[in-house]
Amino acid sequence: MSSVLLWVVSPKENASLFSSLFSFIPRNGIQKRLQISSRLKFPTGFSAAANAVANPSRSSEERVYEVVLKQAALVREQKRDDKALDFKKNVDRDGIMNWDLLKVAYDRCGEVCAEYAKTFYLGTLLMTPERRRAVWAIYVWCRRTDELVDGPNASHISPKALDRWEQRLIDMFEGRPYDMYDAALSDTVIKYPVDIQPFEDMIEGMRMDLRKSRYDNFDELYLYCYYVAGTVGLMSVPVMGISPDSKASTESVYNAALALGIANQLTNILRDVGEDARRGRIYLPQDELKQAGLSDEDIFRGKVTDKWRNFMKGQIKRARMFFDEAEKGVRELNSASRWPVWASLMLYRQILDAIEANDYNNFTQRAYVGKAKKLISLPIAYGRAMMGPPSKLTQLVRR
Repeated sequence: MSSVLLWVVSPKENASLFSSLFSFIPRNGIQKRLQISSRLKFPTGFSAAANAVANPSRSSEERVYEVVLKQAALVREQKRDDKALDFKKNVDRDGIMNWDLLKVAYDRCGEVCAEYAKTFYLGTLLMTPERRRAVWAIYVWCRRTDELVDGPNASHISPKALDRWEQRLIDMFEGRPYDMYDAALSDTVIKYPVDIQPFEDMIEGMRMDLRKSRYDNFDELYLYCYYVAGTVGLMSVPVMGISPDSKASTESVYNAALALGIANQLTNILRDVGEDARRGRIYLPQDELKQAGLSDEDIFRGKVTDKWRNFMKGQIKRARMFFDEAEKGVRELNSASRWPVWASLMLYRQILDAIEANDYNNFTQRAYVGKAKKLISLPIAYGRAMMGPPSKLTQLVRR
């Protein structure tokens, strides 16, 4: 973690070294991406944050859905232009030594993923080598970003440090990585139609954590959940790919990926109520707490009451609705990418069951999924992953 802090506070000290080591990262892919993006007709400053200021009367879901539409449009446009997902056609290597360095960078990302997300890592091993390496690179960047405000050195992070982290991200997308992990992501965004906006929005979520510890309503909380978790789904879909058999629209697949991120973050919030309260944070809608006859003082007191149980039942129901929405999109993914996503969805969903099993005591008891349940869930997730998009006949029967 100290190394992450060093890179944020003083990235330029190492920039020249890695820029020279990884100067082989081609710029033509980035320039092509910028040309495509400029042709798409979206408002200037198009982002959830910008729209929140420009259109205060619109809901967070409406503003975030515009981001979903933009990401889906970028993928469609890229496919029409030059089939960017064809790795061999679009990326030229300038020497085996440089490629060896990049391979080491990806392997390091894989090691981090294996250490901190074991179940997900196992699922990625079923992907093609190119796809799993790209997923590892995205995972590592997200983890490093989250650790800035939620890790052991979080008290040293300032808004200016996040500004520097965002500038580093921009440099990374322009082919100027600062370290080995950055180089892996720089290469990834060349191979796949990954847009910078979800990455920038995640950093905005970190800024929100620095300045905000209460959320007036679910609309505010939804935007936060998008920033810190829904963005991951938008980053990942271009890499995981959509099944050639899918009849679903690109927008619907992206929307399902967004829903999974929202569901996971809502589950994190419900699991960590007590832990967050001890840090002075309450990630629950204030208006809904009030309607349930609860207050911040009740949260800090940490006593399970009938009011708390009834409140939690409603929060869990909402999280499950987002998981249900997410399931619709998982089956539309490329077949080799489905297992890790199904495993993540099923295991996270079971955390909600564990909260219920703990009689809604998320003040002093941490809900988790035991090893036995994980072992049972993995083959079930694999079985679901083998089932592709529903056929036209299946869809007609459902109607």
